[in-house]
Formats: sequence, structure tokens, C-alpha cells
Amino acid sequence: MSRLIIVGGGIGGLATALAVTRQGHTALVLERAPEFAEIGAGIQLAPNGIHALDQLGLGESVRSTAVLMDELRFMDGVTGEHVVSMDLTDTYRERFGNPYAVVHRAELHTKLLEACRASEAIELRSGAPAAGYEQDAYGASVVLENGERITGDAVIGADGIHSAIRGQLVGDGAPRNTGITVYRAIIPMEQIPEDLRHLTSVTWWTGPGCHFVHYPIAGGKYLNLAASSDNKATETVAGVPASKGDVRREFASLGEDAQRLLALGEGWKSWVLVDRDPVANWTDGRVVLLGDAAHPMLHYVAQGACQGLEDAVILGDLLDCDTSELPQRFEKFNAERRERTAKIQLLARESIKLWHTQGPAASARNAQLSSYSADQLHDYVAWMHGARTLDDTRTLTTTLADSRNTPNGEQR
Repeated sequence: MSRLIIVGGGIGGLATALAVTRQGHTALVLERAPEFAEIGAGIQLAPNGIHALDQLGLGESVRSTAVLMDELRFMDGVTGEHVVSMDLTDTYRERFGNPYAVVHRAELHTKLLEACRASEAIELRSGAPAAGYEQDAYGASVVLENGERITGDAVIGADGIHSAIRGQLVGDGAPRNTGITVYRAIIPMEQIPEDLRHLTSVTWWTGPGCHFVHYPIAGGKYLNLAASSDNKATETVAGVPASKGDVRREFASLGEDAQRLLALGEGWKSWVLVDRDPVANWTDGRVVLLGDAAHPMLHYVAQGACQGLEDAVILGDLLDCDTSELPQRFEKFNAERRERTAKIQLLARESIKLWHTQGPAASARNAQLSSYSADQLHDYVAWMHGARTLDDTRTLTTTLADSRNTPNGEQR
């Protein structure tokens, strides 16, 4: 079997290592940072993401520690009106085969990391920043920033939106700056007023040029806050501290309940959101991209991690082959995944209009969303949340309705 070099030790890279070793291959995972760790706070997992974890043998473990959501609550952040909720209980779970869950990002990463460490077929190496790759007819190498070459039978780039492997393979420059800043914080749940806890809900408040999302993480011990402002940011910062005063000023248009929660946030940090345009080709011979290196998307449909997990499982399933067939299997993976992921990338962009409208447009949006039945809301997300096999991702993707005329059922 083959020795596969995976660049990137995040959720996608670790999941890929587990997936490809199920086919008898060995994997070396290279991580840029001095140690394998995950930054960030909450992450949402729709049923398709949890199904991918089931395929990797981790679904039950994740379900046992995650917080299972009962609804996605859409609130008018200015008036405080509860516009609509998507029910996530029995009917939803039966239809899509799994619950909708929220976890701490580090918690999910740790479960994947422990599974990789337990595998004799997976080697982990940190402090190994990639600069690019080389290949010939018989193998491929990752070139590190210090000039070292690490050779295997193929290279899988799972090194995120700033991927060095993508930089060489696609060559599309820096990511696209959206001009939107997201501020994140977590609050111990005991500090949250009881009337605002909503322990089994993902809740978002929409406002003019902004919105605010919160949900429980870490088994319900904390409330994860993420507030996005279209403040026309020009510098793409990541993890920069922000003052409570700055956050309150950015979201002054939101109403009383949203303000009560924002006022509790401490230790705010800010990120300017970036993404990339969809591209048709993620492969170059014995080199392939996946996850955010292939199709980075905004978090407005909460599918980034889910699509990375889907990528890992589907690529693993396709690699039931010997070394000579790897380039052809990579091309098949690319062809199977690009339409689905591109549609989600574009839907995430389009969703900004739904969350950030104001005045008469916001009133019209509220009226439209509140008219949808539970079945209609479930129908809308079925093509994303209901995918359980490679055939599903082909068939269900073709049912995507025009996102300008139908509700977007989720957000992170």
C-alpha cells in the first residue's frame, strides 16, 4: 500500500489520516505549529458531519460529550421578535439519521488526535511548516520551509485557507477579504441570566449590517458568543484582542436581550472573515487538496468542518487502490466533491444578505421566514444535512433551491 504525506494537523488533516489508513495505507501528518492543537471555540456539527465521524469510529464518542440542539432560533435582533425556529428534535433526527450537535472545537480535535496517536499506521510530526511540493512519476515530496524534503507516494494538502500546497497548485494568491469582523468570546453558563440560557438552542440575532450568534459548548458549561459586523475592515487580522467597549459600539443597533449577553462577554478576540472563490481543480498528479485548502467557506451555513469531514471519508473510500492509481483516484475525488462544496461556498456568501438586512427588507425577510413550516425548513437543508454516502452527495446536491428565495436554515 501507499505512504501518504498529509500537510495540516487540524480537524481535516487528522480525519483524513484516519480515513486513508482504513484502506491499509500509512500516513504521516505534518503540522506547522510546535504542537498539535486547535484554536477557536464552538463548532456546529450537522448530521452529515456526525455521520462522517461515525464512519471514522468516533461518532458515538462525539455524541456522548456534545450538546445536542433542539432548535435553530432566528431572532430579529433589533425588535427582539422571535421570527422562526427550525426544529431539530425527533422528526429532524429520524429524517437525517443523526442529531445536530455543538462541541468545543478543541474537544473534537482532541478526539481525532487521540485516535491518530492510537494508530500504528499514523505518524505525527509537529514543527514542520510546508513551503510547497515536488513530484515525479513515482512519488511526491513535501518541501519544508527549512529546505527539508519529506517523500511519500502522494501528498494531501489539508493545511487550511492559507495553504502552501494550494499556493503552488492553484496559485490564486491571498484569500478574499469580506470586510466583516467576527468577535468571539465564551462565558461560564452560571453567569448567564436564566431567561437567556436556551441550553439546547443555537440562537442568532440579526441587525443592520451585523448579527450575533450564541450556543452552549463544553457540555453546556459555557456559552459561545460570535458577533459579526460588516465594518469594512481592510486588514485581515486573526485572534486580535478587542475591548468590550469596541464590541458594544459595533452592535449598538441590537436590542436589549442581545445587549445583555454581549455585556457579559470577556476576553473578546477578533477575526476578519476571508474565503476564496470556488475552483474546478484541486489535483496535480500525486497531490490533492481537501477541506479549507480546497474549498474554504464562510461560517454562515455552519458546514466548514462538516465538509472537511466529508472530504476525508470520501477520499478514504476512494483510495482502495495501489500506488499507481492514486492520481486517477485523486481526480475522481475532485470531480465528485467540487460541485457540492462550491454550492455551499456560494450559499454561505449569499447568506450575508439574509442576516444583515434592515428596514423594510428585514420586515419582508421576517414575514417570509415565519411563513415556512417545519417540513419546508427541513426540505431546504436536506441536500446538506441529509448526505450520508457518496451517492447522497451527488443526488442531494442537485436539489439545492435558489438561496435568494428560500430560507437558510442555519448559521454558526
